[in-house]
Amino acid sequence: MEAARPPPTAGKFVVVGGGIAGVTCAEQLAAHFPSEDILLVTASPVIKAVTNFKQISKILEEFDVEEQSSTMLEKRFPNIKVIESGVKQLKSEEHCIVTEDGSQHVYKKLCLCAGAKPKLICEGNPYVLGIRDTDSAQEFQKQLTKAKRIMIIGNGGIALELVYEIEGCEVIWAIKDKAIGNTFFDAGAAEFLTSKLIAEKSEAKIAHKRTRYTTEGRKKEARSKSKADNVGSALGPDWHEGLNLKGTKEFSHKIHLETVCEVKKIYLQDEFRILRKKSFTFPRDHKSVTTDTEMWPVYVELTNEKIYGCDFIVSATGVTPNVEPFLHGNSFDLGEDGGLKVDDHMHTSLPDIYAAGDICTTSWQLSPVWQQMRLWTQARQMGWYAAKCMAAASSGDSIDMDFSFELFAHVTKFFNYKVVLLGKYNAQGLGSDHELMLRCTKGQEYIKVVMQNGRMMGAVLIGETDLEETFENLILNQMNLSSYGEDLLDPNIDIEDYFD
Repeated sequence: MEAARPPPTAGKFVVVGGGIAGVTCAEQLAAHFPSEDILLVTASPVIKAVTNFKQISKILEEFDVEEQSSTMLEKRFPNIKVIESGVKQLKSEEHCIVTEDGSQHVYKKLCLCAGAKPKLICEGNPYVLGIRDTDSAQEFQKQLTKAKRIMIIGNGGIALELVYEIEGCEVIWAIKDKAIGNTFFDAGAAEFLTSKLIAEKSEAKIAHKRTRYTTEGRKKEARSKSKADNVGSALGPDWHEGLNLKGTKEFSHKIHLETVCEVKKIYLQDEFRILRKKSFTFPRDHKSVTTDTEMWPVYVELTNEKIYGCDFIVSATGVTPNVEPFLHGNSFDLGEDGGLKVDDHMHTSLPDIYAAGDICTTSWQLSPVWQQMRLWTQARQMGWYAAKCMAAASSGDSIDMDFSFELFAHVTKFFNYKVVLLGKYNAQGLGSDHELMLRCTKGQEYIKVVMQNGRMMGAVLIGETDLEETFENLILNQMNLSSYGEDLLDPNIDIEDYFD
């Protein structure tokens, strides 16, 4: 006979997901309702916490992300109760979630922050690795120590960083765009950054700020039961620090880029032999490419007809919102990208259910200079704002849209350069009706401004430009700058004097 289930707890604030959005949301709720228990349900034994938070300007913010044990969170907020378990089912009609261990938790307000999963180019192939969280990054490092050649598929932040960091191993990098880093940069910025790929990297690695708390070795048995490849939280910009990304061949940078192509087919060694296909050697300095005589564990055929053998393939092609556990029996409205649609109060289409971070799709009338991107900064802002909205709704107050959704603003690091992205930095959605202004000092800085009808709509700042606050204000106040023309970027004119 089945043991009697514990009686469901009375309705509480419940948050699902131990990443930045979920933890920020739970912390905010805990601070707002110090006498109430806040439940945080998370499948992973570690949570992601925001540390060293700095507000750089009105909207730009910088912070580190630290993996911590959930007990550290409970120490900081004694009214947060962490339940280490995945969610098996959401019963929205009954206002109740069922965790993997069968216990039920009744909620009065629920916030879903279960993040996103890496899109894998091919499921269940042992030679294809997706990198999304600390576990997969460590698995990748283990594989790399034996590798002579790897293939990287994808053009986002993780692929960019990987290509820069890997040493002593041939890298074939396949991207579907014409230029690298297309999510973040146009061709000009990509060119500015890739000149660093060719330059030898300085040996002095910059010390990274994030301390790490890994799940390695802790709860091995418990985790293998819950499918080790389940879900961890997303990596951020310094994820490869502290991992030694060296392959077996002793040379520094050997990268070959294949553009405007995707993976057509993947063959294992035996299959490849039987089909008697031919693969290419690693292309070197304009020598004619010959047939590769070496046998590789896995082969990739690209849509441009080229075939390369390699030790393994890294799939870094973006993420899909992790909505699966919550859909059964619930009629959520989903966005085109598969996320849970949320309104301007982070509310989903079902009563008392909110969502924040990578799992959600923003579906309100967006500001003309903001767009959703699945980044840590937005996860933090959404988690924080969702908590505010849940608190306001439960005490019957109204609340204004948070200011951080007025302007897209993100600061990160690529190849050790500071990178600031503001507004429609890639002229997203502006059509052909816009112009660009550029200023570039090789090896030092790259500045691009997107203008429309004399008004600044976006900017990319690479290097120590000190222009982020000025440009943030110019985009926010939509001042007409036509009269300044090209002077706007003249290095001899101190633009800040004009607009402070």
